[in-house]
Amino acid sequence: MQTKPNALVVMSRPSFDAHFDSARLARLTDLVTLGDPVWTDDLDHPAVRARLAEVEVMLTSWGAPKLTPERIAAAPALRAVLHCAGSVRGLVDEEVWRRGIRVTSGADANAIPVAEYTLAAIIFAGKKAPFLAADEERAYQGWGTVSGYGDLSNFGRTVGIVGFSRIGRRVVDLLKILGDTTCLVADPYADAEEVKRAGATLVPLEELLPSVDVLSLHAPELRETRHLIGADQLSLLPDHATVINTARGSLIDSDALAAECASGRLFAILDVTDPEPLPIDSPLRHQASVMITPHIAGSLGTEIGRLTDHAMDELARWTAREPLQSEITAEALALGLSA
Repeated sequence: MQTKPNALVVMSRPSFDAHFDSARLARLTDLVTLGDPVWTDDLDHPAVRARLAEVEVMLTSWGAPKLTPERIAAAPALRAVLHCAGSVRGLVDEEVWRRGIRVTSGADANAIPVAEYTLAAIIFAGKKAPFLAADEERAYQGWGTVSGYGDLSNFGRTVGIVGFSRIGRRVVDLLKILGDTTCLVADPYADAEEVKRAGATLVPLEELLPSVDVLSLHAPELRETRHLIGADQLSLLPDHATVINTARGSLIDSDALAAECASGRLFAILDVTDPEPLPIDSPLRHQASVMITPHIAGSLGTEIGRLTDHAMDELARWTAREPLQSEITAEALALGLSA
């Protein structure tokens, strides 16, 4: 009988409680050998250091300390890190790749609620629902009194997707439920035929911007993408267009967006901001033309169980020496493809 690998769960206590109910902990116990402690958020604790010497696989999530060269050196048997959350950017060190340790991410599973949130935001943007609700003078009046918001419709609209990422692709697919929607995609790394098969059209960003009723951002956070949408890009958007950001706050020049929204020309639904949270005096705050949510698009509550299941599915494949489905490479991380 094959010996089960020795495993350690590395994440904050609240994360552990959210990820592992009794059924999922039982499944984990079936797949691996769990020593004492089963869980930790401190890889430098003496008791944990003693465990690290025999650990072959780590399951990580929010609250896990960075896997520095020193910590990796203390785990000579470590062969895999299976992340029960999205990006591994703040978790892994170059030493992980040098050692040949395999890394997986739950970004595919986490993309599901983000795409669902985005679809809901697009539909609300079509009706300008959040902005009318925030306008005390108009919220309680009939539809016949509404003006200055553009066409309040979700039929025959054009949606622009910036970043054909795992989330961007899901949003393109979900948009098929809306009638007669034109979907444009801007992404310098995307393949035009692949975008076409998904039901969208790949175009340059400068061509996309003047054509869309809704602009939804799904690009990675890189040096090259900081303020990808700045004053010049925002000026190209049609009047009454809505900007949706569920990716990273740094993709947008916040001051430029605030100015456009304050003028009444544009609207915005932001689940991420730059900085995050916004300072109390931010011009994006307290505008009826801006809806801000506290970074809730990603997995929360029961959705976290889906991340756990995804990681344990990968663990089952890894223990069976089957191909991993969500493996992250150093090259993919550098391009932001795992973010």
